[in-house]
Amino acid sequence: MKKLYFLFITVTLFAAQSCQKDPVLVLENPLGIDRVDETIVLDRAQVESMTGTIAEGLAPVLKNADKLVPSQADDMDGDGNWDELAFTVDLKANETVGLTLELISIDVYPAFKKRTNLRLGMPAGDEKWKEVDHAVAPVGLAGFPTIPQGEGVTWENDKFGFRIYFDCRSAKDLFGKLQPVMIADKVHTPEMGSYHELADWGMDVLHCGSSLGAGGLAMLENDSLYRLGSTDIFEYQKIIEGPVRSVFDLKYEGWNVTGKKLNAVERISIYPGKYWFESDVTVSGFEGEKQLVTGIVTSMLKNKPYQFNANDDYQAIATLDKQSLNNDELGMAVMLPAAETTKIGQTTNIDFYSLGYQTVPEKNFSQVISQTYYVAQRVKNDVPAQHFFFAVWGLENSKWNEIDNFKEYMANEADKISNPVVININ
Repeated sequence: MKKLYFLFITVTLFAAQSCQKDPVLVLENPLGIDRVDETIVLDRAQVESMTGTIAEGLAPVLKNADKLVPSQADDMDGDGNWDELAFTVDLKANETVGLTLELISIDVYPAFKKRTNLRLGMPAGDEKWKEVDHAVAPVGLAGFPTIPQGEGVTWENDKFGFRIYFDCRSAKDLFGKLQPVMIADKVHTPEMGSYHELADWGMDVLHCGSSLGAGGLAMLENDSLYRLGSTDIFEYQKIIEGPVRSVFDLKYEGWNVTGKKLNAVERISIYPGKYWFESDVTVSGFEGEKQLVTGIVTSMLKNKPYQFNANDDYQAIATLDKQSLNNDELGMAVMLPAAETTKIGQTTNIDFYSLGYQTVPEKNFSQVISQTYYVAQRVKNDVPAQHFFFAVWGLENSKWNEIDNFKEYMANEADKISNPVVININ
């Protein structure tokens, strides 16, 4: 028996005794809780272990009885051929389900409901924007330029929207949603209007200031935080965008940490139905170990922040308070492997951004990080470090007004990650 581990599932492959036209994936939920919108990824080699070599122009789809399972065949390396099959299923507590796999022409691949989205829009004149798959942020300009649509890269699913300022600030922000709709394409257009005002779909719910916002990154070195911003190069690269998942890279070169220039790549993935996104950060250019930091803005926090174990494998920090720009409950959290957690702390509450404190004069933006509750993670050179950033909004669902409900949700998500779906191939 050979076990392969990837994303949130474990696949156990058994040698086929004979050629089977339509292989069957038997999905087993080992937990006594429902798994709604479980996203599973198989790489091409794993698919071909069921089907044999797949001819060019064909791609796999899955069926539950006669019903198609939402899926996408993803080209992850940009060579024009799909590399991975991603699909989303629901599994009841301890349920076992069989899915048949079929090969079809990629030209007629089904169009499933879009439940994730990704966008970097650049000016196209007359309040219009052109989506681009790759861009390098401008540097050396006075102030921080607000050139892109929505000031940066936006990624979303049917539950929440996230964005990162595509400039020297490099902080992350939030779009709270009241409806399961995609909004990134409409940001900064007359159709949407001001996203700072409450609308039917929701609004921008977060004030970032000089903090790390909603999951911005820094390095902890000698009790000081060094923002992952104002780097020599800040680059965006779309990897894949689709109904089942969207993935992109943020690439940084020349990250100044105590006078030493580091490089970093943050790969962000988002899936349907989740109040979180996944971040895999790879830092290079150093020896030994360092402490990578992820943080949550505290500028409107009145209650004390929370620190707890989501389960035996995952540590979490969280805030929940009337801290949204709509003056209602907003919850944010970072969840990461407990074995890699090194320090949890809080910065000064001085709002350096409002005071105009400058440490990067040519860009008119402070590199000092304040108003942030943070957690540090042990990282090694050129080895990915993973964390999950959560966001919930009380106006979207009143259960998010209570921290116990937020903690329970995180505990269930941690258990799913720790106990992946088991797939037997028959």
